[in-house]
Amino acid sequence: MIWKKFSGEIIHSPIIEEIEHAIVRETEKGYKLKVCIGTDSQVKGPITDFATVIVLLRSHHGGFMYIHQERTTQKMGIKERMLVEVQKSIETAYAICDLLDLYDVDLEVHADINTSPSFKSNKALNEAMGYILSMGFIFKAKPEAFASSTCADKMVH
Repeated sequence: MIWKKFSGEIIHSPIIEEIEHAIVRETEKGYKLKVCIGTDSQVKGPITDFATVIVLLRSHHGGFMYIHQERTTQKMGIKERMLVEVQKSIETAYAICDLLDLYDVDLEVHADINTSPSFKSNKALNEAMGYILSMGFIFKAKPEAFASSTCADKMVH
């Protein structure tokens, strides 16, 4: 799985090592960190692009992120696509949650799903929320889900 920095620079070490180095570096500078993970997707004809982001927020001092992009030709309805986004975010959260616990860094999983029933993505809200909460993660949906709806949204091809 290839991860990149926002600058486009490819991370050559495992992402968990990169995150650990970032946590150590930022906490040594005195920052309190929080990690938000989210995925967004975009359909272009037969192709669906996904972008998953790991956002490290420095309390009141901005933040930075790591990005993983992938593409599929698998056909999916909106609900399935929303749940695939959530699955990708959960897999990423699960891969780094023990590390975050070790350093006492809070974690949120953000879903690019609207809480208003008038939006199509809302069909996936209950399943997504149940999935994330059952894994023991804190869940945020739109409009609070900036990792998926703003950060990942900008990184989808």
